[in-house]
Amino acid sequence: MKATQTFISTLKEAPADSEIISQQLMTRAGMIRKLGAGIYNYMPIGLRIIRKVEAIVREEMDRAGAIELLMPFVQPGELWEETGRLAKMGPELLRLKDRHDRSFVLQPTSEEVITDIARNEIKSYKQLPINFYQIQSKFRDERRPRFGVMRGREFLMKDGYSFDKSIAGMQESYAKMFAAYHRIFTRLGLNYRAVAADNGAIGGSGSQEFHVIADTGEDAIAYCPQSDYAANLEAAEALCLIQQRLEPDQSCEKFATPGISKCEDVAGLIQENITHIIKTIAIAVDEFDEAGQLVIGASKIMAILIRADHALNEVKLSKVDGVLNFRMATEKEIQGSFHAAPGSIGPVGVGSDVRVIADRTVAQMGNFICGANETGFHLRGVNWGRDLPEPEVFDLRNVQVGDPSPDGQGQLEICRGIEVGHVFMLGTRYSAAMKANFLDEQGKAQPLVMGCYGIGVTRLLGAAIEQCHDDRGIIWPAAIAPYQVVICPVSYDRSAMVKEATDELYAHMVSLGIEVILDDRGERPGAMFADWELIGVPYRVVIGERSLKEGFVEFQGRTETEAAKISMDAVLEKFKELAK
Repeated sequence: MKATQTFISTLKEAPADSEIISQQLMTRAGMIRKLGAGIYNYMPIGLRIIRKVEAIVREEMDRAGAIELLMPFVQPGELWEETGRLAKMGPELLRLKDRHDRSFVLQPTSEEVITDIARNEIKSYKQLPINFYQIQSKFRDERRPRFGVMRGREFLMKDGYSFDKSIAGMQESYAKMFAAYHRIFTRLGLNYRAVAADNGAIGGSGSQEFHVIADTGEDAIAYCPQSDYAANLEAAEALCLIQQRLEPDQSCEKFATPGISKCEDVAGLIQENITHIIKTIAIAVDEFDEAGQLVIGASKIMAILIRADHALNEVKLSKVDGVLNFRMATEKEIQGSFHAAPGSIGPVGVGSDVRVIADRTVAQMGNFICGANETGFHLRGVNWGRDLPEPEVFDLRNVQVGDPSPDGQGQLEICRGIEVGHVFMLGTRYSAAMKANFLDEQGKAQPLVMGCYGIGVTRLLGAAIEQCHDDRGIIWPAAIAPYQVVICPVSYDRSAMVKEATDELYAHMVSLGIEVILDDRGERPGAMFADWELIGVPYRVVIGERSLKEGFVEFQGRTETEAAKISMDAVLEKFKELAK
């Protein structure tokens, strides 16, 4: 490829609304152009990288036995009604109507459509197992699209779905996809980690995420350096930090905390360690009638207890029976149930209508401090069983650095990651709802057992850049770089010697199957070098008249600080190795 035969449109400065480095560099490198909030045009060089990612994904999906198909971007709303997700998905699901007033959605994912295909096409156990996948555009109407391709509204995704006749079969299909994902991200040249995850809106019985490790990642990952344990912070199990509860050896006493509402200020006031204080968080769970209307006055108030130095994990809390779709209680609701202002509430003496739920560590605490349910006062020397009933106990908190690893192999560390893939064991969540059945060996109808497997194709570009860049631009892993090498001739349009040598080297590389681009634009050396360092081509060959007379060209890797002087033949030998 010659530079004049493609479209190169680099910028010296990123637009003012570019928030993170990948968005800035992709825009400056001419890979994307913003069309609207969270919606991008992918320019020729950006699309070239996407196609390379797609090729690796397709090769590994095909190798794992998956079969490619293509499902519509626009889907009938009636399919989503069958699973109940038309209402549950909320505003992220973009709904529309056609001229006949029929409901449609822009697909954010395709469980309903693939299940519809399965119930119409799969009739017998003899057709199982089977695994379909597609690479297709998705749309999620993000409340606040940001971070360029990392959290856009329209994006390209590989989503796959396996169908089996049993749970054991689903687990086998899941294992094949899990292994395929490892191969994909290894081939892409990324530093990544597979972690246990929450199932989220898709549902199912278990899932794992694949994260590209990057300091700018939105997700926190808890991992054990001494073992293979890793989990998204939302899903990481927090063990109890107290092996044995203290015996009650203090009396329960009330003390004044005027104008103090924060636990750390309470600790400072009485010179006590904050780990001896319990934080009470008041939540409300609303009740709705059959028409989906809020039942006024029927909200249930609950007291959630965590140690004051810990953070509540709302995903874990939402999984407690009866707590799904909770919200934070209003100040009026708090006054009505606890008879105190926020910051002075606690579990002692609450009415039977207030459900008390404690984190594992809190349930083992003794002689602790908490709000007194009287504005401006707290209690100390509080003990379970003596001063208040034993609570319901669940894992409710985020893990912290230094916590014991759930596998017992060491202590947890936390790093940042960018989610680029997610695999789910769906079970019969969709097949049962949509009556997607097959006939087993005895001729009996059984629901198909499903798995779901997603990769954010365009998101991978942003993640790779967040992980691999410097102050000059992008450093692409070799497998997905837009070109393997760029030839930068000095005075290509003015020196016959340079043009002849350049054209000869270019022709040799093309014949070897090297992905080479020749910068024949006639730019000054500094401008050429800056463009290709920004774009992130792994290798650069500079050909000048002076160096040719001395019998060498300059060869430099993208991460190298100085160029090496080597012969033209040596350049070809280097790239013959790459072509193998």
